[in-house]
Amino acid sequence: MVALRFDGKVAIVTGAGGGLGRTYALELAKRGCKVVVNDLGGDRHGSSSSTSMADKVVGEIKAAGGVAVANYNSVEEGEKIVKTAIDNFGRIDIVINNAGILRDISFINMKELDWDLIFRVHVKGAYSVTKAAWPYMRDQKYGRIIVTSSNAAVYGNFGQTNYSAAKHALIGFAKALALEGAKYNILANALIPTAGSRLTATTMPQELVDALKPEYVTPLTVFMCHDSFQETGGLFEAGAGWYGQLQYYRSEGKHLPGATVETLHDNWAKITDMTKARYMPSIKEQTGELLEMLSAAPADSSSGGSGGSGDFPSNIQSSALFKEIQDGIKTDPSVVAKVKQIFVYVITDNAGKELGKFTLDFKSATPSVYVGDSTTGAAAVTVTVSDETFMNLAAGKENPQKAFMSGKIKAKGNIMLLQKLQTILDAQKKAKL
Repeated sequence: MVALRFDGKVAIVTGAGGGLGRTYALELAKRGCKVVVNDLGGDRHGSSSSTSMADKVVGEIKAAGGVAVANYNSVEEGEKIVKTAIDNFGRIDIVINNAGILRDISFINMKELDWDLIFRVHVKGAYSVTKAAWPYMRDQKYGRIIVTSSNAAVYGNFGQTNYSAAKHALIGFAKALALEGAKYNILANALIPTAGSRLTATTMPQELVDALKPEYVTPLTVFMCHDSFQETGGLFEAGAGWYGQLQYYRSEGKHLPGATVETLHDNWAKITDMTKARYMPSIKEQTGELLEMLSAAPADSSSGGSGGSGDFPSNIQSSALFKEIQDGIKTDPSVVAKVKQIFVYVITDNAGKELGKFTLDFKSATPSVYVGDSTTGAAAVTVTVSDETFMNLAAGKENPQKAFMSGKIKAKGNIMLLQKLQTILDAQKKAKL
């Protein structure tokens, strides 16, 4: 078994004056990592401060032959904490956002201070330290970030609405950071530790606190910081010698176009049936699945009837794009041979008032583009979009998916055909839809 070392690496461990944080700092230092031991030295409620806790852990590390420096700033002062790492060691590779407090109280009796302090330490603190470290990690194209969540985030806990909410916020924080950091080799993950500490002493019997040693969590935390660990955006759990991963699953659900309150009432058992639940790895897959369901919806049944005009109105900027498509398919009809469908575009002004319609009839033997509703059959897809947005999409100034999700593009029918159409037209460099 090859020992996993951290030689040359620099880590910040917040709340490292005791409990879990102390064990993380000691183990990292033991494995060659230089450590900034951060601890405000306050009590579990977020009041008071002292330098003795951080100093004591630094003393332990040095006595064992390791390298460490103390920092006594609040985690809300992330720049100062990161500055300690840069001033003393010249870099920052690892951030373990471990600092935390508890202010347990029933929701009815909770004061704003109880809520605000929890979010300031857990959420604002993780943000502040990570934000300060991010530019260094990005420039060196390396970083490992861990945020500390809780089972209270996943399951809730009586008297901890503030704590549960803050700890769940950190899960989303890590998942989003993972996406933004991917191209810079910055990995971000969330950890749920179950361990006896000054915090859990308020929610567990003392016997259980004594049995759940922080040292049982430490191996996973340290492994998550190592070069060989390549997971990102994950949620992992450790406690009492057990290690695992948590993921979000959702029911198969039921597609109910035009549903009413009564429809949902009658189908609720199917909607919430978890027997075929599936893991959804990202928002991309979630959105894609939703679009696939929409593509199965009936095509728009309106067939128009106003007839097609050969003139493209000059008052609509998009006319030039439709004219370009028309010219392209006249030159080479095979371009759209694989999209034998009818598309209708409703072009509006920025206030939503209709300026005109354009039909792309690729279903007929002779493909054509003309002004007005389809005169040959029902549209497979009807798209409503403003003239300005359509031009921005064509120029690459707007992202089609974002425009769709934000409501700038509205579509009825088999909307998956739009992607196929755009791919073909882009490939031929005739137009961008």
